[in-house]
Amino acid sequence: MTTSPPGTRPTAPAAGHDPGRRPGILERVAAFSHRRRWTALALWAAVLIGVQAVAGVVSSDYRNDFSLPGTESQQALETLQDHGAAQGGDTVQIVLHDEDGLAAPGTERRVEAVLDDVRALDGVAQVRSPYQDPGAVSDDGTLAYATVTLDGKAEEMPVPDTRRLIDTAQDAQGEGLSVALGGEAVRAAGEEGGGGAEGAGILGALVILVFLFGSVVAAGLPVVTALFAVGSSMGLIVLASHVVTLADFTPPLMMLVGLGVGIDYALLVFSRYRTELLALGGRGTEGAGGPADGVAGPADPAAVRERATRVALDAAGRTVFFAACTVVIALLGLVALGLGSLQGVALAMALTVLVTMVASLTLLPALLGVFGRRIQRNVERRDARRAARGRGDDGAAWRRWATAVQRRPWAALMVAVLALGALAAPAAGLRLGFADAGNDPAASTSRQAYDLLAEGFGPGFNGPLVVVADGGGEAVGDAAGALRATLLDTPGVAAASPPLPTGDSSTATVIAYPETAPQDEATSDLVAALRGEVLPPLEADTGAEFLVGGSTAAAQDFASTVADRMPLFVALVVGLSALLLTAVFRSLLIPLKAAVLNLLSIGASLGVVTLVFQQGWLGAQPGPVEAFIPAMIFAIVFGLSMDYEVFLLSRIHEEWERTRDPAVAVREGLAHTGRVITAAAAIMIVVFAAFVLSPDRMLQQFGLGLAVAILLDAVVIRCLIVPAVMQLLGARAWWLPGPLARLLPRVELERN
Repeated sequence: MTTSPPGTRPTAPAAGHDPGRRPGILERVAAFSHRRRWTALALWAAVLIGVQAVAGVVSSDYRNDFSLPGTESQQALETLQDHGAAQGGDTVQIVLHDEDGLAAPGTERRVEAVLDDVRALDGVAQVRSPYQDPGAVSDDGTLAYATVTLDGKAEEMPVPDTRRLIDTAQDAQGEGLSVALGGEAVRAAGEEGGGGAEGAGILGALVILVFLFGSVVAAGLPVVTALFAVGSSMGLIVLASHVVTLADFTPPLMMLVGLGVGIDYALLVFSRYRTELLALGGRGTEGAGGPADGVAGPADPAAVRERATRVALDAAGRTVFFAACTVVIALLGLVALGLGSLQGVALAMALTVLVTMVASLTLLPALLGVFGRRIQRNVERRDARRAARGRGDDGAAWRRWATAVQRRPWAALMVAVLALGALAAPAAGLRLGFADAGNDPAASTSRQAYDLLAEGFGPGFNGPLVVVADGGGEAVGDAAGALRATLLDTPGVAAASPPLPTGDSSTATVIAYPETAPQDEATSDLVAALRGEVLPPLEADTGAEFLVGGSTAAAQDFASTVADRMPLFVALVVGLSALLLTAVFRSLLIPLKAAVLNLLSIGASLGVVTLVFQQGWLGAQPGPVEAFIPAMIFAIVFGLSMDYEVFLLSRIHEEWERTRDPAVAVREGLAHTGRVITAAAAIMIVVFAAFVLSPDRMLQQFGLGLAVAILLDAVVIRCLIVPAVMQLLGARAWWLPGPLARLLPRVELERN
């Protein structure tokens, strides 16, 4: 067999299929959706409206759960709760500031009256007035704080109750007195969603699609498909939030992933549809499907459109199905981390990907049936104008590019790998943690409280360590006193409170205030020193057990747990994905290459996130990277990278099966897919990068990491490394040992 010479339009192999072949399930689904288009659209509209209506009635029940059973901070919290300690609940600080001083009788009466109102609110366990605790007033008397202890953890407090607390406390403002509130519950109540990020991403994607297809109608179909899928998924997770624990940051993450994946999948199918319209429209009756298919020749445009839809779904639809499965596998790998509500987030995003895949395979064929005539006219006009100008096919430039890479594969490979390695290097110093009020917008009440407390009491005041003394049933009065004395003598500790009693004498608490801010690496070192060097000798001397807890220690425990469990997570996701690729492409080296390259692109994206958010490049405020960001980025990027891997390699494999010439297979595979991969990647990048505009630091990190990873994957890996590696491997790329070949099931992506 010979390949199409450069400058000619390669016809899709799928168009000339065996007329006697029984249609596959995806082709039958496409035929049903196309012929019963209004029924399919009505069903999708009913699903979207129905789930949104029910979700609006029942409302959401999102709950953050960062508990980690077995960690020391969790054990400290449970010990306090078991012994009836008020310190078992999280706290809110009411920060009071008056340049004229807070000791004026009128000011004190107003503050005490407001604190009495706060005591009566739901969710409040205790309120400690600054006038009853001298340590709660700054040295100059202009700044003080009242401590509000909640009934439980901050994430369990309903947002309306928190906002009521904020409004009640701020009633004391006026006559020179300002009031700000801090604490995780306050930050959660003041958090904003993605803002205009979703709209900016959709608009950017639509612009790219218009340039790609030259028609607003054609460009709108992938966007409409994605919006239906995301809207239905959002309603479903509102219902699911009453059954499983879902974090409150789940919706914006679902929106981000759902829009990117939804437009991506629909684009793959729609691009194949356009190719088939041209291939089938220029053939005779036999090429279009022939009488055996029950389809008329190209003289019947409606039949051509239906045939193109069926072929596109049977070919590209298989790629979409497999790609969605790899994304779901990667997301479900997050369950292996066992990180509380993060498991619910993974399940929610996996559900979004599945619904998006179903929409691409059922809703899009119906939309093609409705708008197919206008799309066909537009496609034929653009093709005629291209032919009139004497321009070659869309893949000519990519064919030339692949040829250039194949001439110097080692040079292309080394330059690309060195560039990715340089970007990945900063990730070696990645420091995990959580953003705190110091990262909030300057106008927020939580940030104002944070800055005032740091100014009046030192930077470590915003991240106190709760050290619990547990006597195991014996009184701990002497042990608690020794604990305070030891903490005061420990380098890095600025102050320590007197022992605070609990419901019984067997447990007490000492609050230690570090000299450094909560996000400072020195604070993490202090926690490690207390646990590993300072407190164990004291335990041996007193017989009591000392546990370091509090939000700062809990954040460190969470980050450490993520780091410890990441190897298992990576091995699980990479192993299962490699097994699927082995079955699909009947090769050992291709899955190995895909795994290594995906890890390299993910490492490079995490390196960029480290430079921007940890080291403060591009004006970002320096701080740790959110503890779950690496795991989330790995799961999503690894799955999405497989989209492009499968799409490109399935076409290369198709050419390999046809020609048995590895160089030609790579060249033609890239020529057929390069334009679509680039467009799909551009859309993903626009959607993900739009979330950098979000006011939420976590969404900014997530959007930047995903955008950089997709950019590197589409440009550096697919356009440079893959053609170079496949050229160097040659026919060996498709080697599979005989025993393994007989053992593995045969999974076909190409349409025979």
